[in-house]
Amino acid sequence: MISRIDLRGSSPAAGGTIDRDLLPRAELDVEAALHKVRPICDDVRHRGAAAVIEYTEQFDGVRLERSRVPAEALTKALEELDPAVRAALEESIRRARIVHRDQRRTDSTVRVVPGGTVTERWVPVERVGLYVPGGRAVYPSSVVMNVVPAQEAGVGALAVASPAQKEFGGLPHPTILAACALLGVDEVYAAGGAQAVAMFAYGTAECAPVQLVTGPGNIYVAAAKRLLKGVIGIDSEAGPTEIAVLADDSADPAHVAADLISQAEHDVVAAAVLVTPSEALAEAVEAELAAQVPATKHSERIAEALAGRQSGIVLVDSLDSGLAVVNAYAAEHLEIQTEDAAGWAARVVNAGAVFVGAYAPVSLGDYAAGSNHVLPTGGCACHSSGLSVQSFLRGIHVVDYTKEALAEVTSHVVALADAEDLPAHGAALRARFGWKVPEDS
Repeated sequence: MISRIDLRGSSPAAGGTIDRDLLPRAELDVEAALHKVRPICDDVRHRGAAAVIEYTEQFDGVRLERSRVPAEALTKALEELDPAVRAALEESIRRARIVHRDQRRTDSTVRVVPGGTVTERWVPVERVGLYVPGGRAVYPSSVVMNVVPAQEAGVGALAVASPAQKEFGGLPHPTILAACALLGVDEVYAAGGAQAVAMFAYGTAECAPVQLVTGPGNIYVAAAKRLLKGVIGIDSEAGPTEIAVLADDSADPAHVAADLISQAEHDVVAAAVLVTPSEALAEAVEAELAAQVPATKHSERIAEALAGRQSGIVLVDSLDSGLAVVNAYAAEHLEIQTEDAAGWAARVVNAGAVFVGAYAPVSLGDYAAGSNHVLPTGGCACHSSGLSVQSFLRGIHVVDYTKEALAEVTSHVVALADAEDLPAHGAALRARFGWKVPEDS
C-alpha cells in the first residue's frame, strides 16, 4: 500500500545535506499547463464576463446568466446551514482571529541622524481576490483561512470566487456561501479555474480587478497564477497537499497511520510521508494502514495516494538523520511524534507548519488551531511562508530629512553617484546647495 525508502547507512546527520531527489514528491508540471490556461486568460482579458460564463459552461456544465452570486443566495445558505457546522465555523473564525490579529505590524520610525528619519508604514492591499476550491471536497475552511487574515490586515474590498456546482443550480457549494455570509463577505462569484484568476486579474463588467489573488486550487489555477503574477500579486502556486511525520518508537502507530490517511484523503496525488529510525514503527504503521484504509469513506482515493510515488516510509539511522530529511523535504505540514517533541520541533527550519506531539494533528490545523492552513507545498517551505496578515500588507518607507541632515550626507551621496557613473543623482542634491557640496558635509 505504501512504499519504503531505506536511507539507513547513507542518511546524513541533522545539518548535513541530502539529495532531495531521493525523497517522495508529487509531480506538478505547472509549465505544461501554461499552454492550456494562456488562451483562457487571454480570452477573459478581451471578452470579460461573457468568456467567464462560457468557460463555466464548458468546464462545470452550468450555463449562468451572470457569475456574481445574488445576495439572497448568501443569506439563504447561512439560514439553512446545519447548526453544528455553523457553530464549528464560528469557533474556527474566532480562533483564527485571535492568532491573526496579533500578527498585525505597527508602523515604526527610526531616527537615523539628527533631523533624518525613516518610517516604515504597513499599508493593506486595496482589493483582493480569494479563491476557494470546489473539486473533490468542499472547503468552507479555506474561506475562513483566506478571509480572516485579509480582514485583520484591513483590506478594503474582498471578492471570493469558487467553482459553480451543477447540483446547486450553478452556485458555489452552499456551505462555502454560508461561510462567506458569516464573515460578512457579500461579493462572491461562481467561477473556478484559470478563468476565475483571469477575472480577478483583468476585471470584467461584473468584477473589478484586484491587486492580489490568494487561495489554493488545482494545477490550472496554479498555472494561471504563474502566468498572471506580473499583473497581480499571488500568495503561492499551491500544489498537492502533503504531510510528513517524524516519529520514533514512542509514537502510537494508529495515530501516525490516521494522520497519513487524513491528508491522503484530499486527492490521489496528495503526499503522505513517514520518516523514522524505527523499523518496528514502520511495520506497525503499515499494518494500521492496511486495517484503517478500507474502513474510510474515500478508501480508493486514499489507497491510490498512499501507493503513489509521492508517498512513502523513509527509514533513517537516527532522529538526527530524520531531522535532516524532513528539513530537506520542507513539508507543507510536519508532525513531530517523538520523545521531547517540542525540542525536536524547535530544530525544524523548513516547514509550512509544525505540529508538536500526539495531540496536535494536522487536522486540528486544518480547521481550528487558529493557525492558517494555506501553506507552501512542493518544497517551497524552504523559502516561503504560509498565508498570514503580512500577505495582505505592503511596507512603505517614508524618508524625512531636514536641510541640515541632507547637507551632512551630501558628499557621500555624490561620491557614490559618481562611482556608479550616475552624476545626475549627485546633482539632485548639489542643486539644493547652490551646486556645491556643503563644506561641513
